[in-house]
Amino acid sequence: MRAVVADDSVLLRDGVVRLLGDGDIDVVAAVGNASDLLDAVTEHAPDIALVDVRMPPTHTDEGIRAALAIRAQHPKVAVLVLSQYVEERYAADLLTGDTTGVGYLLKDRVVDVEDFIVAVRRVAGGGSAVDADVVRQLLGRSGRHEELDRLTPRELEVLGLMAEGLSNSGIAERLVVSLGAIEKHITNVFTKLDLAHEEHAHKRVLAVLHYLGDR
Repeated sequence: MRAVVADDSVLLRDGVVRLLGDGDIDVVAAVGNASDLLDAVTEHAPDIALVDVRMPPTHTDEGIRAALAIRAQHPKVAVLVLSQYVEERYAADLLTGDTTGVGYLLKDRVVDVEDFIVAVRRVAGGGSAVDADVVRQLLGRSGRHEELDRLTPRELEVLGLMAEGLSNSGIAERLVVSLGAIEKHITNVFTKLDLAHEEHAHKRVLAVLHYLGDR
């Protein structure tokens, strides 16, 4: 697997590069601004680009705009956004639409190295990985509290784990419950949110993300 890393912080950039290398992921370019990121993606055609939201020169939305450009110009390149904070508008821009091979994680999650590498591989393979805190804030942003109020606390917890990209069995393992119990919770979640027709765990995550967008 080949990756491009973009972050204006040399310390963070080098740290991510080392983590990816330890996970047997080949970093073909590591850059510090959006322009160099786009050039690197064009030159190397990586499997995935890991992108900081805020980069020079204004440190506002250069990274996320570059991520959206990569999605449009290089649809075969997966994109994993790493952000210091939950940037709600930017997250919604990235996650509304086709979210195959898209992720949005907070940088403090990188310290859990094993989960981080798993998330990178999942996104590069066409799946999704979205931080639970991002989902929670987008849920509030959507203003559809009446639907969410239908969910039990356990169903909300399962929804957050689904949004992180975990499979049914992965959720069962995380919560230390049976697979049958998780399948029941998932059925309840999507019935209550009128999203009951998706067949696979990752597609259900995408449906939730679509639901949380501006539709």
